[in-house]
Amino acid sequence: QVQLVESGGGLVQTGGSLRLSCAASGRTVSSEVMGWIRQPPEKEREFVAAIHRLLGDRRYADSVKGRFTISRDNAKNTVYLEMNNLKPEDTAVYYCVAGATFTRVSNTPTYWGQGTQVTVSS
Repeated sequence: QVQLVESGGGLVQTGGSLRLSCAASGRTVSSEVMGWIRQPPEKEREFVAAIHRLLGDRRYADSVKGRFTISRDNAKNTVYLEMNNLKPEDTAVYYCVAGATFTRVSNTPTYWGQGTQVTVSS
């Protein structure tokens, strides 16, 4: 099993920045890819970004390209999501997720964190 613990959510004004962190512990098998999925109020969950912890490959949703950056610190088993130029439509609960592949992480992640709220005021 893999445990994922998020931190860093909060309230920010439009155009502001936040950084989310996700610390992983436990077995690393089937969790080579880590990323973020968000659920806006009264909407479906959507993929945000993911990174392969070993290879460093990254994927982003079109809606966040150029504004969000995902990175990792393997020594700390931690993945980060730097969010810049935030917009009200970025308001959501952000879940750290993990799985064996990008396809898995973007659709049906194997592991989930508890979620952290990000609110962007207009």
